[in-house]
Order: sequence, then C-alpha cells, then structure tokens
Amino acid sequence: MTFFQLLMLGASAFFAFKIYEHIQTLKDIDEDSDQRETDRIESLLSQGDREMQNGDFQKALAIYSEANYKLPNNAEILFKIGYALMQQERVDEAIEYYQDTLKLDDNSPAIHQALASAYRTQGNFEKAKYHLDSSLLINDKNPITYYNYGNLLVDMEEFEDAKEMYQQALELDSDFKEAREELEKIS
Repeated sequence: MTFFQLLMLGASAFFAFKIYEHIQTLKDIDEDSDQRETDRIESLLSQGDREMQNGDFQKALAIYSEANYKLPNNAEILFKIGYALMQQERVDEAIEYYQDTLKLDDNSPAIHQALASAYRTQGNFEKAKYHLDSSLLINDKNPITYYNYGNLLVDMEEFEDAKEMYQQALELDSDFKEAREELEKIS
C-alpha cells in the first residue's frame, strides 16, 4: 500500500468513527427526548390534578386533553378526562371516556364505580347495578363500593337491600361515617 492509500484508509476510518459517534449522540437525544416527554406528561397530569382540587374543572379538562393529545389511549388520562367531565355535569361525554378507559383496563374497580355513578346520575339504574356488581367481582373488600351500591338501591327504593349494603360497608370499615349516616336515615 502506498502512503497515499494508507492516508485515505486512516481518513476513512476516522470519518466512519465520527459518523458512528454522531449516530450514538442522536440515539441519546431520542432517549432524552422520550424521557422529557414522559416528564412533561406527568407534569401536565399533576397540573390537572391541582386544578381539579382547586375546583377549576374546565381548566383541568383542558390540561388533561393536552396530555391525551400527547399520549393517546392512556387509561389514567382518559379516566381523569371522564372525571373532569362528570364534575361539569357533562355525563354523556364522561360515559364515553369511561367506556374508552374500560376498554383499556377492564379490571379496575374505580372505572366500574365511575361508570355506575354516571349511569345512576342518568337514572339508568340497571347499568349502574351492572357496573357495581362488576366492581365487587374484582374487589369485594372495598367499603366504598358497598356504600355506592346502597345509595343506588335507595334511589331505586329498595331500602332493605340498601341497608345490607351499608351494613357491609360498615363491616369492612367501622369508621365509615357516611355509610353509618345513610343507614340511620333509612332505619
């Protein structure tokens, strides 16, 4: 090999190494970018939660919607959108989001309870019962589910069954003040 060929081989190796380094840097940037986007979404959810606590449901909904745009089909985000809509009495829209959430996570008692609450608000007691039953199948040790079921049964004027539900809630949590109060109202 001539000196010129050796020089060209060295230069080619050097540039190949520099290209390799550059590609690695791009991969690192992509990983950093993904982490920043995840952090941004978590920040949005925290902001939305703060707005919910402050009672600004419309602003929370806007923030959750932005998070949903950045990370679509996320059960947590869809659930929070549904909850923000319920707080604004936009029940039909909330049900749509809760149903989308249920498609992503059908093993969550909270989603079933949220749907039950929405259907109860509409007066659709049979669907509300279905979702409370589903919640109990997933976790039959949650006193809130029994309390909510008791409230539904009161709306349906099934007072004896409602008493049983409130009593079950109290068996699971003897300090459950609201369940005790509701039980006293119908006893």
